[in-house]
Amino acid sequence: MPDPGRVFKAYDVRGIVPDEIDEDLAYATGASLVIVTGAAKDPGGVVVGQDMRPSSPRLAAAFAAGAASQGADVVEIGLASTDQLYYASGSLGLPGAMFTASHNPAQYNGIKLCRAGASPIGMETGLAEIRDLVVGGISVYDGAPGRRETRDVLGDYAAYLLGLVDITSIRPLTVVVDAGNGMGGHTVPSVLADLPLTVIPMYFELDGTFPNHEANPLDPKNLVDLQAKVRDVGADVGLAFDGDADRCFFIDERGEPVSPSAITAIVAVRELAKEPGATVLYNLITSHAVPEIVREHGGIPVRTRVGHSYIKAEMARTGAIFGGEHSAHYYFRDFWRADTGMLAALHVLATLGGQDRPLSALAAEVERYVASGEVNSTVADQDASIAAVRTAYGGRAAVEIDDLDGMTVTGSGWWFNVRASNTEPLLRLNVEAADRETMGAVRDEVLDLVRR
Repeated sequence: MPDPGRVFKAYDVRGIVPDEIDEDLAYATGASLVIVTGAAKDPGGVVVGQDMRPSSPRLAAAFAAGAASQGADVVEIGLASTDQLYYASGSLGLPGAMFTASHNPAQYNGIKLCRAGASPIGMETGLAEIRDLVVGGISVYDGAPGRRETRDVLGDYAAYLLGLVDITSIRPLTVVVDAGNGMGGHTVPSVLADLPLTVIPMYFELDGTFPNHEANPLDPKNLVDLQAKVRDVGADVGLAFDGDADRCFFIDERGEPVSPSAITAIVAVRELAKEPGATVLYNLITSHAVPEIVREHGGIPVRTRVGHSYIKAEMARTGAIFGGEHSAHYYFRDFWRADTGMLAALHVLATLGGQDRPLSALAAEVERYVASGEVNSTVADQDASIAAVRTAYGGRAAVEIDDLDGMTVTGSGWWFNVRASNTEPLLRLNVEAADRETMGAVRDEVLDLVRR
């Protein structure tokens, strides 16, 4: 078995197949999940899904065998998006495992784990225990093995999402969808069928070798084909899904990307109309326009750390109706507090189709500031670089510093956050300001301090 210490990350299991992840590790992880979650207890069980990567079927099968070896019944839903697995976990009330490496290249695979009700499992909520069992060895179960069954939940997943957003009475829209040969090609036809939409598919063929481009819409080069197609056909909107289709990125009618912060604001307004006074979460690198707009619509904005486990925990604590991250993860209380790009897409389509203005105009209303985007710097000593920035800004008048996640520095008309990567020797910088000149000046000064 490969070294589990190399692949058990903060939020999931991820590595190269077979050097870092193989069937033995998947089998042991399945058995360990059952032990940690108590999934063998009546009426227990585990639900398992997989993406389109060549290694996913055999890894998922090994995991299912491991779970069954500890007495848990296993529901195998086969090909699925990650949010489809969350739907299955939530609706069936079972812990779940999704085999995917999301947007990573083809040689990678991984496991996203959750407790019953799609509650996340991270290092602080059970993943360390699972890792320790995998490393230390698992006792032989003295009861009967669990049963394994296959079940198709795609139609139920689509129906559930469509029950949360009324999209049947919108004006007709032309929508280009780039699935990137990922799981969006599996879910989009079921969810968007029979709606007043003309869907133009791109790269819907499930192919975990990603022959057209990486399924990582955060990288601008992977949006180029979609942008060109939107312009060529005169579409109203373009949608780009990542490999496991839990994130969705948006292109307006001009072929220009719409920031995830703007999408967060648009969806927040819809959710607050449904439940006035509700709480909405946003992470600390999201545009400051988001909390402003939430307050303007009678909501309560709550700022969080970056990362799905923090967002979901804060949603549970506050009862928030919705949460958005600038990485294009969107979380919904009505979807077991889990992230689903498809539900965000339905909300945006409902907003766009419910009036006559183009998406660019809707986005312009909520994009109030100029952002740098995330700028990464390779540094040998992350702490020393952050300390240099703190020293430079700490003594300035009317400047506030907080350490919720990395370091956030706020001045008059600008702010920035600098934080260390969990997995690489990188510092990540995000800057936002009232105008482009100020943003550029702050960005350049901080980068000079970080890279000096």
